[in-house]
Amino acid sequence: MNDNFPILILLFLVAAVVVLAFLALTVFFGPKRPNPDKGLPFECGTVGVGDARAPFPIKYYLAGIIFAVFDVELAFLYPWAVAFRDLRLVGFVSMMIFLAILAVGLYYAVRRGVFEWK
Repeated sequence: MNDNFPILILLFLVAAVVVLAFLALTVFFGPKRPNPDKGLPFECGTVGVGDARAPFPIKYYLAGIIFAVFDVELAFLYPWAVAFRDLRLVGFVSMMIFLAILAVGLYYAVRRGVFEWK
């Protein structure tokens, strides 16, 4: 690793210089043709109302995070189900502990009203 360290630093420096050069070239030499059609909604047909930086309700983010957590849970559940016979009791108990932790998290989310849309 010590033999390749200067090459690695040189590689990162060259990459950083190339990225910065391309960004500078696009800022200075890129086309600047403002057009009112560019501000129109694309494919959705709904004209935006208000500022784009307006805060969203936190429930949208919480629902997305909970979806991601349970999606990852399925990614762990499929290989466990395939190797279930080889894992025996230890694998079963460890997966039940994992599922119990997820169930507690889901119970907490339901009690906090994450899924209540008013």
